[in-house]
Amino acid sequence: MPLMLPADSMFLIGESREHPLHVGGLQLFRKPPGAGPDYVGELFRELLTHTDVRPLLRRRPADPVSIAGQLWWTDDRDIDLEYHVRLSALPRPGKVRQLLELVSRLHGTLLDRHRPLWEFTLIDGLEGDRFATYTKVHHAIVDGVAAMALLAEMMSPDPDVRGIPPVWADRPERRSTGGRSKGVAELLATAVKALPDTARDVAGVAGAAATLFGRAIQQDTAGLPFRAPRTMLNVPITGGRRFAADSWPIERLRAVGDAVGATINDVVLAMCSGALRRYLAEHQQLPDRSLVAAVPVSVRAEGTGTRGGNSIGMVLCPLASDLTDPVARLVSINRTMTETKEQLAGLSPVQVQMLAATQAIVPLLVNMTPGSNHLVAPTFNLFISNVPGPRERLYWNGAELLGTYPVSIPFENQALNITVTSYAGSMEFGLVGCRRSVPRLQRLLGHLEDSLAELEKEVLVD
Repeated sequence: MPLMLPADSMFLIGESREHPLHVGGLQLFRKPPGAGPDYVGELFRELLTHTDVRPLLRRRPADPVSIAGQLWWTDDRDIDLEYHVRLSALPRPGKVRQLLELVSRLHGTLLDRHRPLWEFTLIDGLEGDRFATYTKVHHAIVDGVAAMALLAEMMSPDPDVRGIPPVWADRPERRSTGGRSKGVAELLATAVKALPDTARDVAGVAGAAATLFGRAIQQDTAGLPFRAPRTMLNVPITGGRRFAADSWPIERLRAVGDAVGATINDVVLAMCSGALRRYLAEHQQLPDRSLVAAVPVSVRAEGTGTRGGNSIGMVLCPLASDLTDPVARLVSINRTMTETKEQLAGLSPVQVQMLAATQAIVPLLVNMTPGSNHLVAPTFNLFISNVPGPRERLYWNGAELLGTYPVSIPFENQALNITVTSYAGSMEFGLVGCRRSVPRLQRLLGHLEDSLAELEKEVLVD
């Protein structure tokens, strides 16, 4: 039985009915030319023939009812594929709003720990000769970058290519190159060999943490744990979810960023800041102090995405939401993120993860403790993630991928999550909120557009 890494096992140990800890993705497709009326049904039946499941997606906890059993993986050799792969349909002609409602319901249900931790739903009935897929995988199995790598494996830039197996199917080339999980003895031997490097990492991260925290104290910013203001988003949550999604052209964001010397990710954060200002203000809940976002940082080595697991760090970024000037908000975010990236540039991947633990992850676990929201200030107000995606337009056995929208995780006392991915010239925003605690979530999409338009008006010259 392979041992789980601590970064993976915490997503199982911390899960409850109110806190599902799986990530998901909604993919929107146009049917290929010449597709018949039963195209999706035929596709579903063909998918069920791919019974050779990749090792990563055969994993389940060794003992689902024991905390100790959630520290070890076991491989399921008798997978009930008809349980994991499902066909659903919207009442024709299905609207995008109905599709988002369906994904909201699917995303709120827990994965069965007695089975491998993933589900794939094929969705028929969408208007405009389209169909969709919704995939969810436990965060103990993959992070956002790994999920995008798995998705890319079942796509091709060539619309004429056929015979591409689905995301769960094993590939002959991977079987020939190994990819087995390490056993306990092997993991321990590797850890012993790495002790000198680990000692250096520990010594180095202390200085980096001192520098980051010292700068935050000196500048009186909110980029410290337990310094975020308490808002309507920082409350206990339920297991019900609401999902909203939309796309924006990357060129719009790039033009704004170039005008002030900021990155596209800085503009994403500034869009979110302006949208949250509007949303909280219309609920009469806008705090005087700046909101703080936890921004995940990938430390995954290139080409290792399909191996799964979690390889992420995290930084805290004040969103300057207390400033009324949209350009001033963007400049402040850019300054914070630039200084943080300069500090992280000299650290190893292990040090980045250790720094994330001291700055955000351990405080997050404190905030997830029932009743803690009455005792300490929030660690941060929400997650805002930006996951790089494919740059070219992709096809799945001739079906054009029109959009791919991330569906991520709200946490206890962080009732809203905003995750963004890039695809073929667009930035695809996926917003997930607690159904009870984040009312009228879809209004945030309009606020995101207003926030970007406001920046364009201020910085772009006709």
